[in-house]
Amino acid sequence: MGKLKQAGLVCAGLVGGVLISLQFSAIADKETRASLPVEELRTFAEVFNAIKTGYVEPVEDKKLITHAISGMLSNLDPHSSYLDADAFKDLQVGTQGEFGGIGIEVGMEDGLVKVVSPIEDTPAYRAGVKPGDLIFKIDDTLVKGLTLNEAVKRMRGKPRSQIRLSILRKGEAKPLEITLTREVIKVQSVKSKLVEDGYGYLRITSFQENTGAAVVKHLQDLFKPGPMKGLVLDLRNDPGGLLNSAVGVSAAFLPLDTLVTSTDGRTPDAKHRFSASPADYLRGSRDDYIKALPPEARKVPMVVLVNGGSASASEIVAGALQDHRRAIVLGTTTFGKGSVQTVLPLPGNTAIKLTTARYFTPSGRSIQAKGIVPDIVVEESANGSSAERLREANLEHHLDGTKDPASAKDAPAKPAKAAPPAKPKASAPKDDPDEAAEPPSRELASKKDYQLNQALNLLKGMQIMQNNR
Repeated sequence: MGKLKQAGLVCAGLVGGVLISLQFSAIADKETRASLPVEELRTFAEVFNAIKTGYVEPVEDKKLITHAISGMLSNLDPHSSYLDADAFKDLQVGTQGEFGGIGIEVGMEDGLVKVVSPIEDTPAYRAGVKPGDLIFKIDDTLVKGLTLNEAVKRMRGKPRSQIRLSILRKGEAKPLEITLTREVIKVQSVKSKLVEDGYGYLRITSFQENTGAAVVKHLQDLFKPGPMKGLVLDLRNDPGGLLNSAVGVSAAFLPLDTLVTSTDGRTPDAKHRFSASPADYLRGSRDDYIKALPPEARKVPMVVLVNGGSASASEIVAGALQDHRRAIVLGTTTFGKGSVQTVLPLPGNTAIKLTTARYFTPSGRSIQAKGIVPDIVVEESANGSSAERLREANLEHHLDGTKDPASAKDAPAKPAKAAPPAKPKASAPKDDPDEAAEPPSRELASKKDYQLNQALNLLKGMQIMQNNR
């Protein structure tokens, strides 16, 4: 299975993955450009010429230059990359919540495709593909030797066409073969359910263009029967997505103009403060969906569920609600992706995805390679265990999160109230072996979901304390 430290680059295989994709902007002409390193470029030209004249087979110039650009970016950090025409189109389509394929978010480990997470209600999810599965063969093609983009392209295809995956799974003695039927993947990023009288459950699976508006619509439905006593916001295994959507979701629970997150980088454009205001969560001339928000949504007691699969945009939301004491964060430490990627289009419908800044919570905390530490740590099962997960800190070339924004120019201001201190880890009962052995359920708001049950118990306890005052 390989060591975590040898894990390859985690990417949004089909939906933006554990990345946060910001604005799509053109490369502007700069008045002052960095001076070119002449000696290094001369060395590059010599290597290029050696390959062209002496390599065992002819190689196209375009292929060599493309690989050089890819290597230059991929060696910076796990999230900077070159996007060919297909990858650029996939990224644009993926943020709109519809694309073709089988529905998995993937990375690379030891030359194999590693499943980060199956997307809910997709062929892979329904077939039982699990996080941590290693795909070593796609149809009759071995994955060893393929790049991640090449492997992803092979997994995509026309709807209703079939694909066969050969999988290595921890705990299984023999490889598994799973045959899937491709379909158009339409990701419903928001789901909700009234789990008990007065207690609502809201799940966000990814942050897409319409996620903020969908959250408001689901909140309207949850509050329609009457006042609620508590709300659980589930961000577990949410790999992130669009920054403006994360700000919009935060705006549904925070007062107007409240600071949600800030970014800090080398250029003036990379320094920005994002607040719960239409200017920061709306794109273009769209109507302000927050105006339709039930007023009670900003007052209802809340618990936010997170785990090691919560990344990027979901960490922004959890960090903002935690810092402003709007919600109690419960679960396990998040993924720790606190860097900002800007997509810069290039000629030929290609682009580069370049890390341009780090983002910070309202109190000035960097999440990069650290994650959001829950106020109350609760493992995924009653026996006190959680699935082993790949995190940002395990990725090769990851950025560190040690930069102190308070000492930097234009650093984000700290709010008057600091984040609540981490509370002791909840002890799990160990006298029920059946419950302890129960695997996590894929049912929405399942009664067997241990972390969700603890969140509901916490909300009920808060309600009792409020009634006794």
